[in-house]
Amino acid sequence: MTYPWHFLLMAAIYIIAGIFHFIKPKAYLRIMPRYLPAPKLLVVLSGVSEVLLGVGLLFEETKNIAIYGIIAMLLVFLLVHFYMLSSKKAGAGIPAWALILRLPLQFVLIWWAYFYL
Repeated sequence: MTYPWHFLLMAAIYIIAGIFHFIKPKAYLRIMPRYLPAPKLLVVLSGVSEVLLGVGLLFEETKNIAIYGIIAMLLVFLLVHFYMLSSKKAGAGIPAWALILRLPLQFVLIWWAYFYL
């Protein structure tokens, strides 16, 4: 099956974002909510998940499962976005206005994935 460029872009974004969990793990550890256990493991698992789901988009047999996985992952990642709004330290130096704009962006990303079902 031939996919449109914007679908391939979405796949690439998740694959690259997942790889960055291994290139810059400290950046992800800084924003991991303190109330979640095993932050290093969660950074690794979220990186692996993003890569696998991004790759899963590229195959007809796994495309829909990957889309549902991405939607679930983005909903779980809302925990991180709300945590980052909880204090300046949790915000990792990102301006509050940018953190607030990330919340609706999550729903745009969810819609973008859902669009391909």
